[in-house]
Amino acid sequence: MVEQTKNIDSLIIGAGPCGLFQVFELGLLGIDSVLIDSLPNVGGQCSELYPDKPIYDIPGIPVCTGQELVNNLMEQINPFNPNIILGEEVVSVEKKDHTYLVTTNQNNSFNTKTIFIAGGVGSFQPKKIKLKDIEQYEGQWLHYKVSDRSHFLNKDIIIMGGGDSALDWAIEFASNSQLLGPNGSVKLIHRRDEWRGAVASIKKVKELEKKNQLKVIEKAILRGYEINNGELTNITLSINGNEEMITGNQLLVFFGLSPKLGPIAEWGLDINKKAIEVNTETYETNQKGIFAIGDIANYPGKKKLILSGFHESALAAFAAKAIIEPGKKVHLQYTTTSPKLQERLGLKNK
Repeated sequence: MVEQTKNIDSLIIGAGPCGLFQVFELGLLGIDSVLIDSLPNVGGQCSELYPDKPIYDIPGIPVCTGQELVNNLMEQINPFNPNIILGEEVVSVEKKDHTYLVTTNQNNSFNTKTIFIAGGVGSFQPKKIKLKDIEQYEGQWLHYKVSDRSHFLNKDIIIMGGGDSALDWAIEFASNSQLLGPNGSVKLIHRRDEWRGAVASIKKVKELEKKNQLKVIEKAILRGYEINNGELTNITLSINGNEEMITGNQLLVFFGLSPKLGPIAEWGLDINKKAIEVNTETYETNQKGIFAIGDIANYPGKKKLILSGFHESALAAFAAKAIIEPGKKVHLQYTTTSPKLQERLGLKNK
């Protein structure tokens, strides 16, 4: 049985960094929101896939981990007493006269004036290895994310992939003796000889290889693995048609992310290659009142960066304000000088 429908102004789908910052931008404009995510924790990709990965391109923050960024965003939205619902998935969106009826798989329903789709791990899952029975070792010696770097101390690490995540972690472990330990080693394996990561990262990998701090194997396909008492001992690669055995006891796999739009695909949105087309003036979709921000949003020149998603959430919030309070002019104010914004941030008496 569906619970009593709650009337709200804004509903945000996806509790990754962009979804969290959307709460903040709406809160500054005096708009309360409900944030829903199918995962049991906030943070999206940052928490689920890259919690310990250093991030260097957040304005004003020289470096922070994915989880630290999420923690800071949670602190930032705290003055707005966010209503966050975790472990629930939005399964249907039904258009009414001037609102949308949104229902979750836990029989919660909301009648909302605006919806924000914030792409994150709820829409993307890591591409996994397809070898017999290997899935049972996830979290033991098979990993698709790094949750605790200390787990790999003094381990013989095999990293597979040719993109930024594989390169970044190969560099992180191979160049950090304290992190790797005196008995640790790193091997980086890619199925091609052309890399998909940043030029600077590729250059760094080559430098580490020359210093014998990192072994790089190209044009290699994973064919099998061997274990002893449940522990990985080696993997079998096909290299230029020849099989070769590579020793290792920890396997990190970064084959990229696979988009999983799920119910979103049925909401009448303009979807192109599993991304949602938006108007860059407002980041509104082809459905009035439904916005898309973050990785799931698409437009000419789109760059899938967290800072891009933050920009998108700010413009989307102003556009939503005009829908929620039609006819009311929205003035741009600054947190440094606006008493109203400072009051909303809980700074009035500080």
